[in-house]
Amino acid sequence: MKRKNSVHASVRFSVIIACLILMGIVMTGCGKNDGEQRYAYPLATASPEDTVTQLYAEKFAEEVDRLSNGEIKIQVYANSTLGGDRELLESCKDGDIPFVVQNTAPQVTFMPDLAVFDVPCAFENLDECRAVLDDPDFSGLVSNVYEDGGYKLLGIADQGFRVMSTNKPVKSIGDFKGQKIRTMENPFHLDFWKSIGANPTPMSFAEVYIGLQQHTIDAQENPYEVIVSNRLYEQQDYVVETNHLPHLITLIMNDEFFKDMPEEHQEILKEAAATATEYARQASDDRIADRVKTIEDSGTEILKIDDETYDAIVEASSGVREEIKSKVDKKVYDTYIECIDKARK
Repeated sequence: MKRKNSVHASVRFSVIIACLILMGIVMTGCGKNDGEQRYAYPLATASPEDTVTQLYAEKFAEEVDRLSNGEIKIQVYANSTLGGDRELLESCKDGDIPFVVQNTAPQVTFMPDLAVFDVPCAFENLDECRAVLDDPDFSGLVSNVYEDGGYKLLGIADQGFRVMSTNKPVKSIGDFKGQKIRTMENPFHLDFWKSIGANPTPMSFAEVYIGLQQHTIDAQENPYEVIVSNRLYEQQDYVVETNHLPHLITLIMNDEFFKDMPEEHQEILKEAAATATEYARQASDDRIADRVKTIEDSGTEILKIDDETYDAIVEASSGVREEIKSKVDKKVYDTYIECIDKARK
Protein backbone atom coordinates (compact mmCIF):
# COMPACT_ATOMS: atom_id res chain seq x y z
CA MET A 1 0.00 0.00 0.00
CA LYS A 2 2.79 2.41 0.82
CA ARG A 3 4.39 1.76 -2.56
CA LYS A 4 1.09 2.41 -4.32
CA ASN A 5 0.65 5.72 -2.50
CA SER A 6 4.20 6.68 -3.39
CA VAL A 7 3.57 5.98 -7.07
CA HIS A 8 0.35 8.02 -7.01
CA ALA A 9 2.17 10.92 -5.34
CA SER A 10 4.90 10.78 -7.97
CA VAL A 11 2.38 10.81 -10.83
CA ARG A 12 0.49 13.67 -9.22
CA PHE A 13 3.71 15.64 -8.83
CA SER A 14 4.65 15.03 -12.47
CA VAL A 15 1.23 16.20 -13.64
CA ILE A 16 1.55 19.43 -11.62
CA ILE A 17 4.98 20.11 -13.09
CA ALA A 18 3.74 19.42 -16.61
CA CYS A 19 0.91 21.89 -16.11
CA LEU A 20 3.27 24.56 -14.82
CA ILE A 21 5.63 24.10 -17.75
CA LEU A 22 2.70 24.32 -20.15
CA MET A 23 1.56 27.51 -18.44
CA GLY A 24 5.00 29.02 -19.02
CA ILE A 25 5.02 27.98 -22.67
CA VAL A 26 1.52 29.33 -23.29
CA MET A 27 2.25 32.70 -21.73
CA THR A 28 5.57 32.92 -23.54
CA GLY A 29 3.80 32.39 -26.84
CA CYS A 30 1.06 34.88 -26.11
CA GLY A 31 1.85 38.41 -27.10
CA LYS A 32 0.43 41.58 -25.65
CA ASN A 33 -1.34 43.96 -27.97
CA ASP A 34 2.02 45.51 -28.78
CA GLY A 35 3.48 42.11 -29.64
CA GLU A 36 5.68 41.94 -26.53
CA GLN A 37 6.13 38.46 -25.05
CA ARG A 38 5.20 37.59 -21.47
CA TYR A 39 6.68 34.86 -19.29
CA ALA A 40 5.22 32.92 -16.34
CA TYR A 41 7.27 30.76 -13.99
CA PRO A 42 6.57 28.82 -10.79
CA LEU A 43 8.38 29.42 -7.50
CA ALA A 44 7.96 26.75 -4.84
CA THR A 45 8.56 26.46 -1.09
CA ALA A 46 7.93 23.72 1.47
CA SER A 47 6.98 26.27 4.15
CA PRO A 48 3.52 27.31 5.41
CA GLU A 49 2.07 30.52 4.05
CA ASP A 50 2.28 32.50 7.30
CA THR A 51 6.09 32.62 7.39
CA VAL A 52 8.93 34.90 6.36
CA THR A 53 9.72 32.32 3.67
CA GLN A 54 6.38 33.06 2.04
CA LEU A 55 6.85 36.81 2.42
CA TYR A 56 10.28 36.52 0.81
CA ALA A 57 8.89 34.59 -2.14
CA GLU A 58 5.91 36.89 -2.63
CA LYS A 59 8.01 40.05 -2.42
CA PHE A 60 10.40 38.68 -5.02
CA ALA A 61 7.48 37.85 -7.34
CA GLU A 62 5.99 41.30 -6.78
CA GLU A 63 9.26 43.07 -7.54
CA VAL A 64 9.88 41.01 -10.67
CA ASP A 65 6.43 41.91 -11.93
CA ARG A 66 7.01 45.61 -11.16
CA LEU A 67 10.50 45.86 -12.63
CA SER A 68 9.50 44.00 -15.79
CA ASN A 69 6.31 46.04 -16.23
CA GLY A 70 4.30 42.83 -16.06
CA GLU A 71 6.39 41.03 -18.68
CA ILE A 72 7.60 38.39 -16.18
CA LYS A 73 5.11 36.74 -13.83
CA ILE A 74 6.09 34.43 -10.97
CA GLN A 75 3.48 32.28 -9.24
CA VAL A 76 4.32 31.20 -5.67
CA TYR A 77 3.37 27.67 -4.53
CA ALA A 78 3.77 27.24 -0.76
CA ASN A 79 3.35 24.50 1.84
CA SER A 80 4.98 21.66 -0.15
CA THR A 81 2.32 21.90 -2.88
CA LEU A 82 4.97 20.89 -5.43
CA GLY A 83 7.01 18.70 -3.10
CA GLY A 84 9.13 18.69 0.04
CA ASP A 85 12.55 20.32 0.35
CA ARG A 86 14.46 17.49 -1.30
CA GLU A 87 12.03 17.18 -4.20
CA LEU A 88 12.06 20.92 -4.78
CA LEU A 89 15.84 21.03 -4.81
CA GLU A 90 16.03 18.17 -7.30
CA SER A 91 13.30 19.69 -9.49
CA CYS A 92 15.09 23.03 -9.50
CA LYS A 93 18.35 21.43 -10.56
CA ASP A 94 16.54 19.52 -13.32
CA GLY A 95 14.92 22.75 -14.50
CA ASP A 96 11.33 21.66 -13.81
CA ILE A 97 10.83 24.36 -11.17
CA PRO A 98 12.93 27.43 -11.98
CA PHE A 99 12.72 29.13 -8.55
CA VAL A 100 12.84 27.76 -4.99
CA VAL A 101 13.00 29.40 -1.56
CA GLN A 102 14.23 27.12 1.23
CA ASN A 103 16.49 26.67 4.25
CA THR A 104 20.14 25.75 3.71
CA ALA A 105 20.10 22.61 5.91
CA PRO A 106 18.58 20.18 3.36
CA GLN A 107 20.94 21.52 0.68
CA VAL A 108 24.04 20.16 2.42
CA THR A 109 23.43 16.69 0.96
CA PHE A 110 23.71 18.17 -2.54
CA MET A 111 26.36 20.82 -1.81
CA PRO A 112 28.57 19.66 1.10
CA ASP A 113 30.37 23.01 1.44
CA LEU A 114 27.12 24.56 2.68
CA ALA A 115 27.76 22.70 5.93
CA VAL A 116 29.72 25.82 6.85
CA PHE A 117 26.35 27.29 7.85
CA ASP A 118 25.95 24.44 10.38
CA VAL A 119 28.86 25.62 12.54
CA PRO A 120 27.11 25.85 15.94
CA CYS A 121 27.06 28.99 18.09
CA ALA A 122 28.95 31.01 15.49
CA PHE A 123 27.08 34.30 15.97
CA GLU A 124 26.26 36.52 18.91
CA ASN A 125 23.46 38.29 17.03
CA LEU A 126 21.77 38.46 13.63
CA ASP A 127 23.60 41.63 12.58
CA GLU A 128 26.88 39.68 12.66
CA CYS A 129 25.33 36.90 10.61
CA ARG A 130 23.94 39.23 7.96
CA ALA A 131 27.23 41.12 7.73
CA VAL A 132 29.02 37.85 6.95
CA LEU A 133 26.44 36.83 4.33
CA ASP A 134 26.82 40.20 2.62
CA ASP A 135 30.62 40.30 2.80
CA PRO A 136 31.90 40.12 -0.81
CA ASP A 137 34.80 37.87 0.21
CA PHE A 138 32.41 35.22 1.50
CA SER A 139 29.32 35.76 -0.66
CA GLY A 140 31.33 35.21 -3.84
CA LEU A 141 32.58 31.84 -2.60
CA VAL A 142 29.08 30.73 -1.60
CA SER A 143 27.69 31.78 -4.97
CA ASN A 144 30.32 29.56 -6.59
CA VAL A 145 29.25 26.62 -4.42
CA TYR A 146 25.68 26.99 -5.66
CA GLU A 147 26.78 27.44 -9.27
CA ASP A 148 28.89 24.28 -9.09
CA GLY A 149 25.77 22.51 -7.80
CA GLY A 150 23.67 23.72 -10.73
CA TYR A 151 21.97 26.66 -9.03
CA LYS A 152 22.05 30.44 -9.14
CA LEU A 153 21.99 31.99 -5.67
CA LEU A 154 19.91 35.15 -5.83
CA GLY A 155 19.75 35.98 -2.11
CA ILE A 156 19.91 34.80 1.50
CA ALA A 157 17.51 36.05 4.18
CA ASP A 158 16.71 34.49 7.56
CA GLN A 159 14.00 33.69 10.07
CA GLY A 160 16.10 34.56 13.08
CA PHE A 161 17.87 31.95 15.19
CA ARG A 162 16.77 28.39 15.75
CA VAL A 163 15.60 27.76 19.32
CA MET A 164 14.51 24.69 21.26
CA SER A 165 11.01 23.94 22.52
CA THR A 166 10.63 21.28 25.20
CA ASN A 167 8.60 20.02 28.15
CA LYS A 168 11.64 19.98 30.42
CA PRO A 169 13.23 23.19 31.75
CA VAL A 170 16.82 23.89 30.73
CA LYS A 171 18.92 25.91 33.16
CA SER A 172 22.31 24.24 32.65
CA ILE A 173 23.97 22.08 30.02
CA GLY A 174 23.15 19.01 32.10
CA ASP A 175 19.44 19.59 31.51
CA PHE A 176 19.82 18.66 27.83
CA LYS A 177 20.84 15.13 28.81
CA GLY A 178 18.58 12.42 27.42
CA GLN A 179 16.01 14.76 25.89
CA LYS A 180 14.67 13.18 22.72
CA ILE A 181 14.70 16.07 20.28
CA ARG A 182 13.55 16.08 16.67
CA THR A 183 16.02 17.53 14.18
CA MET A 184 16.25 17.81 10.42
CA GLU A 185 18.06 15.08 8.48
CA ASN A 186 21.40 16.83 8.70
CA PRO A 187 24.34 14.94 10.23
CA PHE A 188 25.91 18.04 11.77
CA HIS A 189 22.64 19.01 13.48
CA LEU A 190 22.45 15.51 14.92
CA ASP A 191 26.05 15.66 16.10
CA PHE A 192 25.52 19.03 17.76
CA TRP A 193 22.67 17.80 19.93
CA LYS A 194 24.55 14.61 20.77
CA SER A 195 27.55 16.68 21.84
CA ILE A 196 25.52 18.48 24.52
CA GLY A 197 23.91 15.29 25.82
CA ALA A 198 20.55 15.26 24.03
CA ASN A 199 19.12 12.32 22.08
CA PRO A 200 18.42 13.72 18.58
CA THR A 201 16.22 11.90 16.10
CA PRO A 202 15.45 12.96 12.53
CA MET A 203 11.75 13.04 11.74
CA SER A 204 9.54 14.32 8.96
CA PHE A 205 8.32 17.77 9.92
CA ALA A 206 4.75 16.71 9.19
CA GLU A 207 5.01 14.28 12.13
CA VAL A 208 6.43 16.71 14.68
CA TYR A 209 3.20 18.07 16.18
CA ILE A 210 1.69 14.66 16.78
CA GLY A 211 5.07 13.36 17.98
CA LEU A 212 5.09 16.05 20.68
CA GLN A 213 1.43 15.41 21.44
CA GLN A 214 1.95 11.68 21.89
CA HIS A 215 5.31 12.15 23.67
CA THR A 216 7.19 10.20 21.02
CA ILE A 217 9.65 13.08 21.25
CA ASP A 218 10.30 15.50 24.12
CA ALA A 219 11.46 18.47 22.13
CA GLN A 220 12.18 20.02 18.74
CA GLU A 221 14.21 22.95 17.39
CA ASN A 222 13.13 25.62 14.91
CA PRO A 223 12.92 29.41 14.60
CA TYR A 224 10.08 31.20 16.37
CA GLU A 225 8.33 31.63 13.00
CA VAL A 226 7.95 27.88 12.54
CA ILE A 227 7.07 27.19 16.17
CA VAL A 228 4.15 29.62 15.96
CA SER A 229 2.98 29.02 12.38
CA ASN A 230 2.70 25.29 13.16
CA ARG A 231 1.40 25.83 16.72
CA LEU A 232 4.11 23.61 18.19
CA TYR A 233 4.09 25.68 21.38
CA GLU A 234 0.68 24.16 22.19
CA GLN A 235 2.43 20.90 23.05
CA GLN A 236 5.43 22.39 24.89
CA ASP A 237 5.93 23.97 28.31
CA TYR A 238 9.14 25.83 27.46
CA VAL A 239 11.00 27.52 24.63
CA VAL A 240 14.73 27.68 25.32
CA GLU A 241 16.67 30.39 23.47
CA THR A 242 19.62 28.24 22.48
CA ASN A 243 20.21 30.42 19.38
CA HIS A 244 22.56 27.68 18.20
CA LEU A 245 22.13 28.33 14.46
CA PRO A 246 20.70 31.06 12.25
CA HIS A 247 17.78 29.77 10.18
CA LEU A 248 18.91 30.90 6.74
CA ILE A 249 16.54 31.07 3.76
CA THR A 250 17.93 30.96 0.25
CA LEU A 251 16.33 32.23 -2.94
CA ILE A 252 17.76 30.06 -5.70
CA MET A 253 17.04 29.23 -9.32
CA ASN A 254 18.27 26.85 -11.98
CA ASP A 255 21.65 28.20 -13.09
CA GLU A 256 21.35 27.15 -16.74
CA PHE A 257 17.92 28.75 -16.90
CA PHE A 258 19.37 31.99 -15.50
CA LYS A 259 22.27 32.03 -17.97
CA ASP A 260 19.91 31.47 -20.92
CA MET A 261 17.82 34.51 -20.02
CA PRO A 262 18.31 37.86 -21.75
CA GLU A 263 20.68 40.08 -19.79
CA GLU A 264 17.94 42.58 -18.99
CA HIS A 265 15.89 39.80 -17.40
CA GLN A 266 18.89 38.65 -15.37
CA GLU A 267 19.29 42.18 -14.00
CA ILE A 268 15.59 42.33 -13.12
CA LEU A 269 15.87 39.10 -11.14
CA LYS A 270 18.98 40.25 -9.28
CA GLU A 271 17.47 43.63 -8.39
CA ALA A 272 14.18 42.05 -7.31
CA ALA A 273 16.05 39.51 -5.18
CA ALA A 274 18.11 42.21 -3.44
CA THR A 275 14.96 44.14 -2.53
CA ALA A 276 13.14 41.00 -1.39
CA THR A 277 16.09 39.91 0.75
CA GLU A 278 16.17 43.17 2.69
CA TYR A 279 12.39 43.07 3.01
CA ALA A 280 12.46 39.51 4.38
CA ARG A 281 15.18 40.33 6.92
CA GLN A 282 13.21 43.29 8.22
CA ALA A 283 10.03 41.21 8.32
CA SER A 284 11.87 38.59 10.36
CA ASP A 285 12.94 41.20 12.92
CA ASP A 286 9.47 42.74 13.05
CA ARG A 287 7.69 39.42 13.56
CA ILE A 288 9.86 37.83 16.26
CA ALA A 289 8.46 39.97 19.09
CA ASP A 290 4.93 39.13 17.98
CA ARG A 291 5.76 35.41 17.87
CA VAL A 292 7.29 35.57 21.34
CA LYS A 293 4.12 37.24 22.67
CA THR A 294 1.92 34.56 21.11
CA ILE A 295 3.95 31.86 22.85
CA GLU A 296 3.98 33.63 26.21
CA ASP A 297 0.24 34.38 26.05
CA SER A 298 -0.36 30.65 25.58
CA GLY A 299 1.29 29.93 28.93
CA THR A 300 4.50 28.49 27.45
CA GLU A 301 7.52 29.93 29.26
CA ILE A 302 10.53 31.31 27.39
CA LEU A 303 13.88 30.57 29.00
CA LYS A 304 17.10 32.42 28.19
CA ILE A 305 20.48 30.66 28.31
CA ASP A 306 22.90 32.25 30.78
CA ASP A 307 26.52 32.93 29.80
CA GLU A 308 27.88 29.99 31.77
CA THR A 309 25.55 27.52 30.06
CA TYR A 310 26.20 29.04 26.63
CA ASP A 311 29.97 28.77 27.13
CA ALA A 312 29.54 25.14 28.19
CA ILE A 313 27.55 24.46 25.00
CA VAL A 314 30.25 26.08 22.86
CA GLU A 315 32.95 24.00 24.52
CA ALA A 316 31.00 20.73 24.32
CA SER A 317 30.25 21.24 20.61
CA SER A 318 33.82 22.14 19.60
CA GLY A 319 34.22 18.70 18.01
CA VAL A 320 31.32 19.44 15.66
CA ARG A 321 33.06 22.58 14.45
CA GLU A 322 36.22 20.59 13.80
CA GLU A 323 34.22 17.94 11.94
CA ILE A 324 32.64 20.58 9.71
CA LYS A 325 36.04 22.18 9.13
CA SER A 326 37.38 18.84 7.89
CA LYS A 327 34.46 18.35 5.46
CA VAL A 328 34.18 21.85 3.96
CA ASP A 329 36.48 23.42 1.39
CA LYS A 330 39.28 25.10 3.34
CA LYS A 331 38.89 28.47 1.65
CA VAL A 332 35.13 28.53 2.24
CA TYR A 333 35.51 27.61 5.92
CA ASP A 334 38.44 29.92 6.65
CA THR A 335 36.78 32.88 4.90
CA TYR A 336 33.57 32.28 6.87
CA ILE A 337 35.45 32.39 10.19
CA GLU A 338 37.51 35.41 9.11
CA CYS A 339 34.36 37.30 8.12
CA ILE A 340 32.76 36.47 11.47
CA ASP A 341 35.80 37.91 13.25
CA LYS A 342 35.65 40.99 10.99
CA ALA A 343 31.93 41.51 11.71
CA ARG A 344 32.56 41.25 15.45
CA LYS A 345 35.21 44.00 15.54
